Amino acid sequence: MRAAKLGLRMPVSGGAVKRLPGFARASSSSSSVSSGKSMAEGERLVDAEVATLIKYHEETKHSFRNYARGPHGLDWANQPNPFRRYEGARVVKLEHLPEVPPQSGDLLWPVIFQDWVTPKPLDKSSLSQLLYDSLALSAWKVAGRSTWSLRVNPSSGNLHPTEGYVISDAIEGVSAVPFIAHYAPKEHALEIRAEIPVELWNRLSSGLPPGSLLFGFSSIFWRESWKYGERAFRYCNHDVGHAIGAVAIAAASLGWNTCMLDGYSGHELGSLFGLPHVRASIDRGPAKGVMRELEMEHADCIIAVFPSGEEISEQPYYHVSELMGDVRWMGQMNALSKEHVRWGIIYEAAQASEKRAVTDAALTRSVPLTDLMITSAEYEPLTIRQVVRKRRSAVSMDGMYGMLPDVFFQILAKTLPTGGEETQGAPRQLPFGVLPWNAEVHLVIFVHRVVGLASGIYVLVRNEAHAEVLKKAMTEEFVWEKPEKCPPSLPLYALQYGDVKELAQRLSCDQEIAGDGFFSLGMLARFEPALKDFGPSMYPRLFWETGLIGQVLYLEAHAFGVSATGIGCFFDDPVHQVLGLQGNSFQSLYHFTVGVPRVDKRIQQVQAYPGPVNANF
Repeated sequence: MRAAKLGLRMPVSGGAVKRLPGFARASSSSSSVSSGKSMAEGERLVDAEVATLIKYHEETKHSFRNYARGPHGLDWANQPNPFRRYEGARVVKLEHLPEVPPQSGDLLWPVIFQDWVTPKPLDKSSLSQLLYDSLALSAWKVAGRSTWSLRVNPSSGNLHPTEGYVISDAIEGVSAVPFIAHYAPKEHALEIRAEIPVELWNRLSSGLPPGSLLFGFSSIFWRESWKYGERAFRYCNHDVGHAIGAVAIAAASLGWNTCMLDGYSGHELGSLFGLPHVRASIDRGPAKGVMRELEMEHADCIIAVFPSGEEISEQPYYHVSELMGDVRWMGQMNALSKEHVRWGIIYEAAQASEKRAVTDAALTRSVPLTDLMITSAEYEPLTIRQVVRKRRSAVSMDGMYGMLPDVFFQILAKTLPTGGEETQGAPRQLPFGVLPWNAEVHLVIFVHRVVGLASGIYVLVRNEAHAEVLKKAMTEEFVWEKPEKCPPSLPLYALQYGDVKELAQRLSCDQEIAGDGFFSLGMLARFEPALKDFGPSMYPRLFWETGLIGQVLYLEAHAFGVSATGIGCFFDDPVHQVLGLQGNSFQSLYHFTVGVPRVDKRIQQVQAYPGPVNANF
């Protein structure tokens, strides 16, 4: 770390929503309503589902008096296995890639944001790299007799509820015919779940250029609820966003683009991934016992991965379940725990927010935009692989260093969906072009130690169509001033000046890490209006957007030689009260902090592959 860059121990002075093609507003044709229901019935059902999700959100809030319902202690005997395996499926071991210092010609971190990377052909080597730099293990940690793994994609509590699936045409060395495979990160291998007919693959990939693949995500809620109880549904969807961002950035390093195919229903995605159609009870709990249905996966979404620079035509969507009748699935899911605890409200929220209808959603495209804020020389000389694979979540921060303002502004600029002076609706900055909706999430920033920038509360307006609504919703006492050194194109505004370290800590469940970084922030989503505009399936998607933002914050921090941490524990309504917000128009969904990490020297780090012989699970 370069002390000069970070300001070593220097004290610091004190709308309307645009409808995108393929992301329809809530109606009987885009919600859970079947074609046999009337429009009025459909609207009532959508309203009921939105009400269910708002109720879930309210009941899983933390307050100064009470935390959301969860286990009173951790049942270590039933800690879920973090590794899903399909026993009996054919295993294809993938290639491992060297982690070496940058060589001449290697791609350094800023390149994927500044220019197109020449696309690599889709083969076993490039597919191995995509997974190695997105969802694979990144290291093992060892402390005494305990060992645990870390992954490239972060997860709340390191519990990893997110699973990944590859659907592709034939690839030499992987499968001689089109296939569906589950990714096993502990082994860095694919488990071939099914071989599919060429005709089926042609339908699934219709509209995509040659050399494309599909990448699916699913969640196992039990892995998070084991520790976090009813709030776990939120955290699972944070993790989906992180995983989407991890895959999008790894794809960009290969010269590939990504976009979400959001026309499929959850049921159709489950059929495509080969997931059993089993629903857990929504009876209020907690209830304890052997409940294997809690280990089943919830299909979240699917993205297309395709060569950059290629055009995509309109994507037709099919009732996949009707096309999968003759597909033979291979492998049986492994058991994750002996006993389980069911928190019924999680499965009630999952059902209410599931996208149930197949729609004709179109695609959006992500085009990396030139970075005009600061030069790439300000970054550490790290390759893309070094940044994504060396990312770690800081456990604590030193609370002494300061960050230079250009670095602060650069990190914030990378969280914008369009970047610089581009307007909403323009091609979106990596990785936000993967999402088929305009930005719904803004950043409320608690600035502690940014050299030359007064401490206080700031807001980054990520969708300027919301600016006036957001301003009217907040307290009239906020000043809404443009910081003097802030680049004109960065929509950052000071709201209130003063030392906010203790406030940030208090709001983030009294965690010192929220006040010991350069800055911390809360991700504030346009909430109930977004659910009513786009339907109940928007609820998890708001969390996906926050996870995507968090992934950018993690990687940008590491690219500058520092660290970051996602904070899922915060006092919800006290955050809103500080901002003067009332009702459900805006809600804080995720907190984050960036700073200089303290390193615990008692914990040793071991390479990811091969891992230690005594590794847990």
